Formats: sequence, C-alpha cells, structure tokens
Amino acid sequence: MNRLKNQSDISAVPQTRREFIRHAGSAAFLGLLAASAGFPGRQALAGEKASGTQKALVGCNSFVWTQYAKRDKKQFDVGEVMSALRDCGYDYLETGFDFAHPDSITKLADQMKSKGLVPVSLYIGPRLHEADKAKDTVNQLLAAMKVCKECGFQVISCNVAPIGRAKTDDELKNQVSALKDLGQGMKETGLKLGIHHHLPEMANNAHEFHYNFRNTPPDLVGLCYDVHWVWKGGVQPADALREYSNRIVTWHIRQSRDNVWWEDLDTGDIDYTAIAKYVQEHNLSRLLTVELAIEGKTQITRSAIENHRRSREFIRRVFGV
Repeated sequence: MNRLKNQSDISAVPQTRREFIRHAGSAAFLGLLAASAGFPGRQALAGEKASGTQKALVGCNSFVWTQYAKRDKKQFDVGEVMSALRDCGYDYLETGFDFAHPDSITKLADQMKSKGLVPVSLYIGPRLHEADKAKDTVNQLLAAMKVCKECGFQVISCNVAPIGRAKTDDELKNQVSALKDLGQGMKETGLKLGIHHHLPEMANNAHEFHYNFRNTPPDLVGLCYDVHWVWKGGVQPADALREYSNRIVTWHIRQSRDNVWWEDLDTGDIDYTAIAKYVQEHNLSRLLTVELAIEGKTQITRSAIENHRRSREFIRRVFGV
C-alpha cells in the first residue's frame, strides 16, 4: 500500500499541531498538565538515578485534548484534563513550552509536581535550517535546557520546523550542524535530544528523516520514535527499529485502522505487540508517550477520558508498563 496516498486528507492536522506548539507558551497551555499521583510508576526516582537505569514511564501528549475541545465546541477545561489523566494512571504529560522565556519552564514544572506528575519530556519545533539564524536559536534553546534540567526534565522531543517544501541539501547541512550543536550542549547539561517527524520529513523516500540521523552521531542526536508517523510516511516500523533503535530516547504511540487514526490505542495497522517484544529484547527506552489524535474520518464513539483510559490499559497490556 502507498502510505502517502492519503497525505492530503490529513494535512490540516499537523498544521493545527504546529499552531498548538507556537501557542504552547501561553497561560492556557502551560496549564495543560495531567496529574497522575498514586500510580506505581511514579515512585522513587531517586533509586533510578542511583542505579543509573531509566525508569519505565507512561505519559500523554496534550495535543488531542485541544482537538476534542475544538471538536465539541467547548471551553478547554484544564482541571478536567488533570483529573482525567490522574484517574487513568498516566505518569507524565508532554506539552510544548516557550523556549524564549525559560521562566515559564519553572512554572510548568512546579505545576506538574504539585499535581503528582514527574517532569519527563517537553516538545519543541524550532527552525534550524538557516545558517545565519540557527546559531542564535541553538543558544536560546541551550539556555532553556539548563532550566529544564534543573526542573527535572529528561528528554526534549524536537520536531524541526518544516518550511512548506523540501529542504535543499545545503539547508539540511545547516540543520544537522545545528542539531549536533544542540545535542552536544544538551548532553553536557544532562538532557537527551530526540528528533521527531511528521509527514514533510518523510517525503522523497524519507529523505530528511534519514538525513538527520545518517549525518549526526547517535550519542548527540537521538530519536523520538513516533511509530505511526514513520509508518504513514512509508518506512516500516521494523526497518526503522533495525536502523535507528540505538537512538531511541522516547516514543510517541498512536494507532490507525485502514490508514485512519483510531480513537484509542488498540489493534490496527501498527503491530505494537511485535514492537513491544523488540523493545524488551533490546532493552530500549520505555518512556512511552500516548499521543492520540483525530482527523476527519476518525470515528469517535467514546469520550476523550474513556479513550485515554483504554489506551493506558493497552500500554500496560502490550508493553508491560
């Protein structure tokens, strides 16, 4: 099957997501935190640091909650989201932040901790392909990364901004140079960088997707493995695992059936049982971020709360976390 044949059907969704990222520093989105106190995965991170192992945690990305609010023509209620995710048993919430204002990160982390969340990952979408601007952007990001580390965050999921067309080789060279500088600075700070992708990076036989990794060292530039976007972009999940599993620092997990996003995590186009087996056999990162999303053809039969509860149970059942 041609994974790209329905690209036009879903083009509005990543654009909406980028709008969300751009506004993630606002007060409304800084409040988008999922409390999850009392679930076993949240306890004793001190023991994890002492042993040098990475704790398995399950999080939720905030994007789909904004989609549900828009779909239902309702005011987004932060309190309802926090209560729902707490009751569903998630360990953390991944959301965007305004890296130009690092003080917002501290407020975000404090709010997370007050609700029983573990600060784990944040999401950014910087432009890095322009040589004359990338250096300043990287410096700004690294200043923010120091605050992220102080607040307890571990991983930054970075979807380098698309530009509406394929990037030239010169632009990609600029981009990977910036990614190496960013990754080096983050490594020195004690954070991990994971590159995330949507469909633009998967065009032309996943040219940008592969270019980012084949021209950067694994210890500096990791992968936020969004299994479904990679699959939809035409790369088989098993192939991506074989080539890039040594880079995985965190995951985004979503499902579809017949190439249409499903309302929760369940069986479908992606064989997550096989992926979970590979994760276990190769001792890969288990920072698992559920990222549901809805598109025009998605059939919604349950509430956002119930879909996230069911998705959390799916992760527990399939990944054992």
